[in-house]
Amino acid sequence: MLRAPVFSINAQRGYRLINSKYPPIALFDDVADEAEFEALYALQALTNPRLKNDAGDMAFLPAGEIPFGINGCSYAVAPFTHINGQGSRFSDGTYGMLYLADDFNTAVAEVSYHQEHYWRLVDGLKYDRLVMRGLLFTFNAEPAHDLLGLPLSDPIYDPNDYNVARSLGQRLKAAGSAALRYRSVRHPGGVCWGLFTPKGVSSVQQSAHYEFIWDGNRIAKIDKVISTPYRPSYPRQGR
Repeated sequence: MLRAPVFSINAQRGYRLINSKYPPIALFDDVADEAEFEALYALQALTNPRLKNDAGDMAFLPAGEIPFGINGCSYAVAPFTHINGQGSRFSDGTYGMLYLADDFNTAVAEVSYHQEHYWRLVDGLKYDRLVMRGLLFTFNAEPAHDLLGLPLSDPIYDPNDYNVARSLGQRLKAAGSAALRYRSVRHPGGVCWGLFTPKGVSSVQQSAHYEFIWDGNRIAKIDKVISTPYRPSYPRQGR
C-alpha cells in the first residue's frame, strides 16, 4: 500500500541550487517541439562527439516528457538525462528525479548538507569555494502523492538509510505518479518536492548566484554574489 494521498499541483513554485559550472543545454532550449528536437538531435549526433556528454543519455527520458518551448527547459530536463548512478532518497539510480524545495532556506539546507558530506570525504581539504546558481521553478503535477502526513520518525525520512524511501519511490513511479511532496529532513519544517518527470514544469527562472565557503569543517558562510552576505538561518544537525 502506497500510504500517500493523491492530489493535484497547479502553478507550484519550487527552488533549486545547482553548480554554476553547468551551463544551459542549448539543444533543449533552441527547439519548440518534439519533432524539431528529434531532427536536430539526429543532425548533431553526426557531427558533435560531445552530444551525449552535453545533453545526457536520452534513453532515460522519452522525448514526449520534455517541456519544449518553456523558459529554462534544459534545467528541467538535466536531472533526468544526467542521472546520479548512486541514487537519491527516492531513486535507486536507475531513473532521474528533479528535487525542489518550498523556499530558499530549505534549498540551502538541503544543498549544504550534501555538499558538506562530500567535502568531508576529501582528505586534507582545508578550504574550498563553490558557486551555485539559484533557480525558481513553476510546475504542475497530476497525479501527485502527498507524504506530509507521515511523521519524520517514519523510515522514509531516515537521514542516512534511503532503502525504504527508494522502495516507495519505485512504487510511486510505477503507479504513474508525476511528483511527491515530503518533509525536508535537513530543514525542520521545510517541504520538498520530488518530480518523476519534467513534463509539468512550465517555467524555470534564474535568480542569483551564491558562493558556498568551506572552512575545512563546515560551510561557514554563503555569500550572494555581488551582494551582502547571506547567512544560513536553518538549524544545524548533529553529526
